[in-house]
Amino acid sequence: MLQSVDVGERQLSAYHGLVPDALLDDLREAAAQLRGVRVLHLNATPYGGGVSELLRSVVPLLSDLGVVADWRVITGDSAFFDVTKAIHNGLQGAPAALTERQRATYIDNSRRNAELFEESYDLVVVHDPQPAGVLRWHGKGSARWVWRCHIDSGQPATEVWAFVRPFLEGYDAAVFTMDSFVPPELPIPHTVVIPPAIDPLSPKNLPLPRGLARQVLDWIGLRLDAPLVTQVARFDPWKDPLGVIHAYRLVRRDVPGLQLALAGSMALDDPEGWRVYEQIRAETGADPLVHVFTNLTGVGNVEVNALQRLSDVVVQKSTREGFGLVVSEALWKGTPVVAGRAGGIPLQMADGVGGFLVGDVAGCATAIRRLLNHPDEGSRLAERGRERVREHFLLPRLVLNELQLMDELLAGHPRSADGRNKRDPVCGLSVRSTDPPHACTRGRRYMFCSEACRARFEEDPRRWVPSPVARRALG
Repeated sequence: MLQSVDVGERQLSAYHGLVPDALLDDLREAAAQLRGVRVLHLNATPYGGGVSELLRSVVPLLSDLGVVADWRVITGDSAFFDVTKAIHNGLQGAPAALTERQRATYIDNSRRNAELFEESYDLVVVHDPQPAGVLRWHGKGSARWVWRCHIDSGQPATEVWAFVRPFLEGYDAAVFTMDSFVPPELPIPHTVVIPPAIDPLSPKNLPLPRGLARQVLDWIGLRLDAPLVTQVARFDPWKDPLGVIHAYRLVRRDVPGLQLALAGSMALDDPEGWRVYEQIRAETGADPLVHVFTNLTGVGNVEVNALQRLSDVVVQKSTREGFGLVVSEALWKGTPVVAGRAGGIPLQMADGVGGFLVGDVAGCATAIRRLLNHPDEGSRLAERGRERVREHFLLPRLVLNELQLMDELLAGHPRSADGRNKRDPVCGLSVRSTDPPHACTRGRRYMFCSEACRARFEEDPRRWVPSPVARRALG
């Protein structure tokens, strides 16, 4: 039997006052049609990454809404996770090829996990490439199967995609965080766009009194009388931690005593993290003002909460990104952000809210320096960012989108959009504002979450209206 992950309890009523009441009403209405439905979320690890963080909040909230929701993880040896990391990087566009031995390792582990899959469900949601092969050897049975891809697979390495693609045949639907992440010739007939979200009530994001946050940072060795810049991210080349270090050193020439904190989580399915960690230690080992933290040295969700809350600037200098929800985490806490133009980061910081988007080390340093020298400007940017997070990137919105997809798949027909839940045809976000940006084409009015999405739509409306992805995202 596949390993089950224990989760706590979560009540929808706890989100009252954090998200619009209309959203909570829509959630209850959508869930009423799905009470008793059995749903499995299947992924690679119970901790250490964004997927596991989301599931730890999504699964108990589904249960509170009457859905019978389980979370299970696959098994695998170190060789298997070495292969799946190579697949992950290849899907994100890194030049890569798999040896015959690596291919056999993936197939053998997929077959083994399929044998361990003994339970029966109405809907199975498989997250990312690690467990994607389970369907081939387990069979669909009477369930609907969904592949939930959290990474940017829009331009995958040819050989890696050629290997992964056949394992996706048979899935009923695929979910991506952005339209541009859909890979070429995807063999799944139904594709939807559902951006992820943060849980404002998780230990990483719940309110933390400033005095307690200061005690936490003092406990892990950070000075509270000097400015602090932080990046919270897996130790991954795509997060460019060495680039962050170089930008920090440029800024420190003008800001003596500036501290840098790099906080990363080591996950079971990411063996590359250790290699990047060693590179960071080698680069910063002699610098007493650079602090490197991991979950294995006692720095967990509460410490990250304090770091994001009390840092003067949070950096997310990704070069490729699945979505980069640490941006929303920081903005929710009122901290300005300097981030790379990658993945879903520009969507979170659309229309200039939240901080500054950058492209290289020099630009990153310039933006950090500006926010340190002009804290009032940073506070204004962060406050606008917090409001955007509240409207678009909190957990109840994500759960509503997932319930709508469940209803569509299990009912066997597309769900029609109602007046309260219009969808941005470009990014897939729900639009609830009474006066959102909008555009008209072919006699139909479309609403958008931001001016940036409206501008992209108007550049080529045909790209968003006739395409299967856009039509399905709109409902």
